Amino acid sequence: MWAPWRKTYLRSSPGKRAGCLFCSLLKATEDKKNLVLVRTVHHAVILNRYPYNNGHLMIVPKRHIAHIAQLNFREKREFFEVLIRMQRALQKAMRPHGFNLGMNISDVAGAGIPGHLHWHIVPRWKGDVNFMPVVSGSKVISESLESAYEVLTRTLAAQSRVRKGGKKK
Repeated sequence: MWAPWRKTYLRSSPGKRAGCLFCSLLKATEDKKNLVLVRTVHHAVILNRYPYNNGHLMIVPKRHIAHIAQLNFREKREFFEVLIRMQRALQKAMRPHGFNLGMNISDVAGAGIPGHLHWHIVPRWKGDVNFMPVVSGSKVISESLESAYEVLTRTLAAQSRVRKGGKKK
């Protein structure tokens, strides 16, 4: 098992980072380096650098808010549009058997970035939970972040071309 991207996370200490990670990523322009797949009017979609599974994405509001009640009507509506678009892209690109969709609100609920609301989309496959987490406390991720980023950006680009060409969504 080789997951070199985990070392940065494992070596970092909580509270060491100044400012909000998501706000920094949203201000930056190097989308590929920062694993930003999509930017919409109100949200961005970011490939999780420390994934629970291949293709683990996060939908992040562009506004720095911590609670669902702070979302305005347009942000709520666009969230579901982005969620459906990303689930379709993951389905086409990676062919998972199912998905976990969720959020952790507050650090006590497991939020790694508690001050900035975000949703997780985690593709799941039959048998993707094997003996590794039980025996070694590790999980096998079978695709690199770079490979997942490339396949998803190609799939999203193809879907955009279909929408612009007047064919069905």
